Amino acid sequence: MSTPAPTQSLALAGATIYRSPAEEPLRDGVVWIENGKIAVVGGRATTHLPQGISRIDCSGSTITAGYWNSHVHFFERKWANAGAIPAAELTSQLRETFARYGFTSVFDLSSPWENTRQLRDRIESGEVPGPRIRSTGLGLLPPNPGLPPEAILNFMGLMKYSMTEIANGEEAVAETRKRLEAGVDGIKLFISAPSKATLSEAAIQGAVEQAHRAGKLVFVHPNTGADVAAGVRGGVDIIGHTTPASGPWDEKLLAAMKERGVALIPTLAIWSYYLRHDRHSIQEKSAATSTGQLRAWVAAGGAVLFGTDLGAVDPDPSSEYELMAEAGLGFREILASMTTAPAEKFGDAKRLGRVAPGFQADLVVLKGDPAKDLRGLTAVKYTVRDGKIIYQAP
Repeated sequence: MSTPAPTQSLALAGATIYRSPAEEPLRDGVVWIENGKIAVVGGRATTHLPQGISRIDCSGSTITAGYWNSHVHFFERKWANAGAIPAAELTSQLRETFARYGFTSVFDLSSPWENTRQLRDRIESGEVPGPRIRSTGLGLLPPNPGLPPEAILNFMGLMKYSMTEIANGEEAVAETRKRLEAGVDGIKLFISAPSKATLSEAAIQGAVEQAHRAGKLVFVHPNTGADVAAGVRGGVDIIGHTTPASGPWDEKLLAAMKERGVALIPTLAIWSYYLRHDRHSIQEKSAATSTGQLRAWVAAGGAVLFGTDLGAVDPDPSSEYELMAEAGLGFREILASMTTAPAEKFGDAKRLGRVAPGFQADLVVLKGDPAKDLRGLTAVKYTVRDGKIIYQAP
């Protein structure tokens, strides 16, 4: 079926609809969209659609809320000078990076803020279709971080930019305030760096207090379990990675994380990606440790947000889904990590993350039922944002 032209009214009919991960699916259902919002969710037999409304037959398909990727980066060279990229080219890049895989919302965790803001402005103006973007701007580093030389960063495909180092609480407060005044949506802290330098507790606490005063969340990049513990003690909100190099997380750390209400973005697949040149035994040990950390966190009742570290890895999230399943998460738990959990953590639970009347019409139409086969999560037929189709499978 061909895609209808953008319209204020649209009906997606005949699909299995997962209104939320916690609810039983609605079979042979209809999602009726009006002016970018969901007007009705009901059974096809009992939902009376008005004459002339554009319809897409979704029989045999599955509909979920639009996905979130809560750990991406717009620091690759392809996003540089975002205000000047031709609209057709930018549309293609956004489609193949995000909409192709069902992502309608993303959180950028370190990239040059002015450039990312230009990218977001072009999307929100309607000039190019793309995901909702939140960003921390560039992260904050400990002193003398020992970053890779420019030649390595260039090989990795990154833009040229400089990051700020903070040595104490005063510097952390000043730099955090500067970013907040520039309009970022959160703060990113690198607890430790390649040189093994670490942020002081005063620096962590200073950044956290300033961000929380402004109602913003603080994300951390940890390299070890000790980094996670330091972030938790400092009051951070979201742990941006598992830490396979540091071994299993013990019960004391897990209890502290749970008590402080932090969320975890596991980013399991990136470790295999970075270790792809190493021996299989090393890769297997890393995968077992990271999935074990996630398994223990879920068993402790901790919140999980889906994220891939996109920008440092390829766009296809298939391997992340597979590793989350290996850690014991089922379809509904993975779906929650991409819909209701981030919507709640980021303050959007009343308008995003569910297929319900009054919510923004951010939706994914899948070819089959991912509850039966997780590979179905990437079998995207349509991605819809604000009621407009921003991706259609060939």
